Amino acid sequence: MTAPPFDPSGFARDVAELAARNLYLGTSSWKYPGWAGQLYDEQRYLWRGKFSESRFEKYCLEEYATVFKTVCVDAGYYRFPTPEFLSKLAAQVPDDFRFSFKVTDEITVREFPRLPRFGPRGGQANPHFLDAGLFASAFLEPCERIREKIGLLMFEFSHFHKGAFERGRDFVAALDTFLDQLPSDWQYGVEIRNRTFLHPEYFAMLADHGVTHVFNHWTRMPPVGEQLAMEGSRATDFFGARFLLTPGRAYAEAVKDFSPYTETRREDTGAREAGAKLLSTPTKRRSYLYVNNRLEGNALNTLRAMIARFTKPAEPNTPPHRR
Repeated sequence: MTAPPFDPSGFARDVAELAARNLYLGTSSWKYPGWAGQLYDEQRYLWRGKFSESRFEKYCLEEYATVFKTVCVDAGYYRFPTPEFLSKLAAQVPDDFRFSFKVTDEITVREFPRLPRFGPRGGQANPHFLDAGLFASAFLEPCERIREKIGLLMFEFSHFHKGAFERGRDFVAALDTFLDQLPSDWQYGVEIRNRTFLHPEYFAMLADHGVTHVFNHWTRMPPVGEQLAMEGSRATDFFGARFLLTPGRAYAEAVKDFSPYTETRREDTGAREAGAKLLSTPTKRRSYLYVNNRLEGNALNTLRAMIARFTKPAEPNTPPHRR
């Protein structure tokens, strides 16, 4: 699906204008060679006449940050971030850049999946599920050294089967106890993958702690547009949103169909409209909206489409207009 040529300088102006209104737009990760010729200048990563992936992965964040003001760091989900890792990230971006992190699954997984990276722990109960002490020492403490560049810390909970939580209210009670133990001077978000847990009691509990529900467009969840319409879903003075997969589409299918993410392959009109609606919503604190390549095939084009659709707030004595 053809889109107009990507203009990094024009897009950067739009992104900066939104950030000035506390609306931070970014992507899920940034190391995509398929964005060369769009966001990235391929010439910067040539070595002896050939594109060097190692050179690209080492230096592309600096170029990413000339356009965007934030990025979602998925790597934090797989291991606790070290001070060295965080310092290297922070050194590549300007002072007004913000990193949002998925909190390490050592905190959010109740039972370890049977995956190779978990080894013999696969299928076993996680003794550190919702361990506030471990989160503070292993996650927040390293983040302190780059605190001024930390955005939203997101607790992503994979889909719970009935054996884990028979009822949504049981999850809400456990999460309530956990959040009550956390330092309150960070921005937190909760992303769930059980549609039946999307209940006014869940939203109200998050609001009591000043924690946002992370609106997530994902294969087994209601579209973000539907989540926005739910009672209590916008109870905080900021928001987090992640547009990951079109509901009903499997991750493996999206990877197969969309790689190497050079272009839009399949538009998700509902996602674009929901993103535009979020951008049109006033927010008192920094809010964060992220798009994944697996949504439509190219996150850059998706974000550009969301910006184009949103209604800019009218200036005094001037009629509203479309951007």
